[in-house]
Amino acid sequence: MKYIDSRKKRTKNYHHQYNTLYLMLRKIVLGIALPILCTACYAPQRDCNAFKDGEFSFTVTVDGEEVANTFVRKGNLEVAHFMGQTDSSSVRWINDCEYIVRKLHPKNRAEEQAVHMKILSTTDKSYTFEYNLVGKSKKSRGTVVKND
Repeated sequence: MKYIDSRKKRTKNYHHQYNTLYLMLRKIVLGIALPILCTACYAPQRDCNAFKDGEFSFTVTVDGEEVANTFVRKGNLEVAHFMGQTDSSSVRWINDCEYIVRKLHPKNRAEEQAVHMKILSTTDKSYTFEYNLVGKSKKSRGTVVKND
């Protein structure tokens, strides 16, 4: 009789430990998997075609001072107005969200360098972009607002 009772007790303890371990593992897996699944499904809005043409502006910091920069892009031409100067550049679209900008009349060797632009995300009136000199790995980011 004692043998049967102790066997039932051991079986009961084993099931209790198994259930506790199962619940703990379930919480851990759900705690890790659920946030990963939620963030993996997020894709930023990218309506790049809405920003191929138009009048745009953004601010840059020059010598610790915020300076407004405006430009107009239409087709394969971009005309920028920056600190009282006007500059023209050609635009070559690689795909809907990436393009290469090259100055049409560079004044020095540094201005001859083309710039690769990539639109990362868009809103109704603005887009966030990443840019770098073609052939260079250092990238910077900015935000452009559409004026019209």
